[in-house]
Amino acid sequence: MYTVQRAIIMAAGIGKRMQPVTNTIPKPLVKVNGKRMIDTVIEALHQNGITEIYVVVGYLKEQFRCLETEYSGLTLIENPLYDTCNNISSLYAAREFLEDVIILDGDQIIYNADIVSPDFVRSGYNAVWCEGKTDEWLMQVEDGVVTSCSRTGGEKGWQLYSISRWNKEDGRKLRRHLEIEFMDKQNRQIYWDDVAMFCYPEEYCLGIFEMKKTDIVEIDNLSELAAIDPSYQNYL
Repeated sequence: MYTVQRAIIMAAGIGKRMQPVTNTIPKPLVKVNGKRMIDTVIEALHQNGITEIYVVVGYLKEQFRCLETEYSGLTLIENPLYDTCNNISSLYAAREFLEDVIILDGDQIIYNADIVSPDFVRSGYNAVWCEGKTDEWLMQVEDGVVTSCSRTGGEKGWQLYSISRWNKEDGRKLRRHLEIEFMDKQNRQIYWDDVAMFCYPEEYCLGIFEMKKTDIVEIDNLSELAAIDPSYQNYL
């Protein structure tokens, strides 16, 4: 059994699919039914005793400064390449904190704090069983171990969500592989999740952390935002 010691929250992106709302405010700080999305993430971490938190920022980074005073133990890390590279650049910026870590996106709403529990058996991703068809990343699992992952989705598999845990050994490997892909190979337009899932899958033995679809909401675009919070209907 491993235990998470720290968290990295990815919050550097522009959030283009939620414009014009995100023209003046970064997506993780957008309020949904009166509460900023990133607050649901931080509060869930705190409820699980995880207070060493690193938030990777880029777009409109100054607006995140308030978090350092609002939450003890929270530190901002700047990603200066957020607007020219994919999110591999954000995890690269936070690579020194990859041991015994939980990695999350700041632009999601967590309804059940149990899904960020610090205890885990294998490094890997939170996942929801998907019986029907999905276009999201879909993993196949045998005996608790991820055997494959499809970027284009499918059916009857475990849908990957952007919450993952990495023990010390796997975190060190992830850091080394990030440095190879990002710096040595200049592979800067991939998701950081590609590194373990597709670039070096043979070097990891990943598992999943099961949860329910109602435990979390990932808001991808303006219409999904308006569906959850009708006050944004006027932006459609």
